Amino acid sequence: MPKRKRNNSNEKKLLGGRGQSLGVDYKPWITIQDVPSSGRSTRLKGIKIPRQYEFLSDLERNYFYLLEYSDVVVDIREQYPLLPIQETIVIAEELGLKHPYHPETKEPIVMTTDFLVTVNTSDGIKDLARTLKYKDDLLDENVLKKFEIERVYWEKQGIDWGIVTDLEVPKNMAHNISFVRSYSDLTHIEGFQECSDYELEEMAIYFVGQLLNEQYTPKQIAKGLERDFGLIVGCGLSFFKHLVINKVIEIDIQNKIDLNQVQFIKAVRRDFSEKVKAI
Repeated sequence: MPKRKRNNSNEKKLLGGRGQSLGVDYKPWITIQDVPSSGRSTRLKGIKIPRQYEFLSDLERNYFYLLEYSDVVVDIREQYPLLPIQETIVIAEELGLKHPYHPETKEPIVMTTDFLVTVNTSDGIKDLARTLKYKDDLLDENVLKKFEIERVYWEKQGIDWGIVTDLEVPKNMAHNISFVRSYSDLTHIEGFQECSDYELEEMAIYFVGQLLNEQYTPKQIAKGLERDFGLIVGCGLSFFKHLVINKVIEIDIQNKIDLNQVQFIKAVRRDFSEKVKAI
């Protein structure tokens, strides 16, 4: 009976589209409801791929921020299943390792990789499999055995696999992206609903021009924007965040953004460069 229940569970997930498709149609094999709550689970609506993402740890969420912000990443699939399950069972047997199993039924469970990332490289589109783990967890022998099964699985698929630890996910960068990502679309922000594309472009030219002067902080420029364009309080900083997340301006994203400090602009998006110069 337990075995039939397990199989039915996997079949139900497959029939429900779990672990299949691409882009907005992808559904992770494991969701927050499938695991005991640890208080660190997160759901986020994607910007690059507008669907709901499911993360089981802060590390997974922070890594997602970096992936989504990257220009080379074109798709992100989290909690990706290693199917068919017979494949990982055979690999475990060949390695002389015990396959992960359900603690109650003792039956083998479908293994997953935290992220399957599709990137656009000079050699074309390719997939990368990445597993997230806190560095201290790598001392656990059972974790390393599971990773060896995972590594061999992806090797057989011809896909690059690697482990990403918390040491390789800059917290400041993740924090900065989290700080601005909700402002990618201003149509959902109070104060901008009635603004035309022309007005938004004028605001962008104004804000970027002031930033390039390197005399005023984002907060100071935000107040000037609100005054000169008749915006409600708060819109100015929202607009600054909009410029950052949409990469109209490139700032030092590695260090925590301080709105009370002058921000040095490393680059301006090409389609805005000439407009700013004309000010």
